[in-house]
Amino acid sequence: MPATAPITYRRAGVVIPAHNERSELPACLSSALTAALCAPLPVTLVVVLDASDDGSADLAGRFGSDVQFISVDERNVGAARAAGFRYLRTLRECDTECWYATTDADTRVDPDWLVRQLARPADMVLGVVRVDNWRHHGQDVVDRYLRAYNARGGGHHDHVHGANMGFSASAYWSVGGFRALATGEDVDLVRRFEAAGCQVRRDGALSVTTSARRRSRAPRGFSHYLRQLTRSGRGDCA
Repeated sequence: MPATAPITYRRAGVVIPAHNERSELPACLSSALTAALCAPLPVTLVVVLDASDDGSADLAGRFGSDVQFISVDERNVGAARAAGFRYLRTLRECDTECWYATTDADTRVDPDWLVRQLARPADMVLGVVRVDNWRHHGQDVVDRYLRAYNARGGGHHDHVHGANMGFSASAYWSVGGFRALATGEDVDLVRRFEAAGCQVRRDGALSVTTSARRRSRAPRGFSHYLRQLTRSGRGDCA
């Protein structure tokens, strides 16, 4: 089902999984709302609170109807993302004629985040991440990370980040959506898109700012990779 011509989407839907991330969510949501305002179509934002007990749900009152909050008890980021997209699917305006995107609660997207994803025909668009605060890591870790990441970067990078990806709803549902894997739910989804013959575009200029925190929300996620760099002085970038 490769995308060979521009598709006119009626809406976009953004899913943000969160587990006890009240301190990070306001900045994330403010950036996502800005990206939604810049997009050429209406956007629905959904925060999936997964087993959160830190009062994150109280933020719903701050953002009002601009952001919808749902709660699950999955303790799994893949299952949380999947729950968010299932919720979007129940909304009449976010069916198969919708563009989907996802990021993480500790991430801030750029104003043109959705604009760039919609700019050229593709079934999936994969972006990159940048870190603007390395206070929890030494300079040697920063240098090793940047060398490894940039060596594999460029306009046609080979990175996969759940914090920066978008895809057509019809293609997403055709391959079965996110799976509740222990780790790597984003990589798994990309592989199934590619196996199905979908057009996957990798955009090195589609960048988001993410956290370099030490505590991982997902096994073998970005924080895990940075810890491995600290311990061993080497590693393969996500």
